[in-house]
Amino acid sequence: MTIIKICGIKTLKDALAAIDAGADYLGFNFYPKGVRSIEKETCAEITSVLKREHPDIKLVGVFVNSFVDDMKNILETCSLDLAQLHGDETPEIFEQLAPRVFKAFRGIPSEVTGYERNGAPAMLVDSAVKGMYGGSGVTADWSAASELAKHYPLLLAGGLTPENVADAVRQVKPWGVDVASGVESAAGEKDAAKMSAFVKAVKRLETGN
Repeated sequence: MTIIKICGIKTLKDALAAIDAGADYLGFNFYPKGVRSIEKETCAEITSVLKREHPDIKLVGVFVNSFVDDMKNILETCSLDLAQLHGDETPEIFEQLAPRVFKAFRGIPSEVTGYERNGAPAMLVDSAVKGMYGGSGVTADWSAASELAKHYPLLLAGGLTPENVADAVRQVKPWGVDVASGVESAAGEKDAAKMSAFVKAVKRLETGN
């Protein structure tokens, strides 16, 4: 089964719509310069409802070059399950958050030493777009990602949409897929119909229907 993560959630309405669509993981972006950025207090209000009503859904905090203490505080305050490091974090920072952490690579990493995780996802691979930390809408290098996916439970991101996600899963065979801009009606605003179509495209591939 391909895990589905819908990232850049900003409202409870969008979180519940993503869960209704069939998402397994939800991502909350704490990068202040990002269009999908959320405040800690707002996230805590949303996740308190989700933890009570949908305890099986995994909740992920997305960080870009944040201080370790700040990340730990947000993880605790917002009852998040995992931290996703999407910036230029060192293995030392990674180690301080282990085991509740995985590294996102912009582009295909030539070396993953220091960022190994004995769990799933082991890492995330996104497209490499200068000046952007995810959410660019540009597809990643699927052929290179497919090689990585043979060795690690890989979360594939970068330009995925309801129209191309089945092709991505077929080619890369990732542990999971991660979508943000591909299921939005406007930057930071999730589209319930697109989220549903995205999940259905993955499920249809798996069931052959």
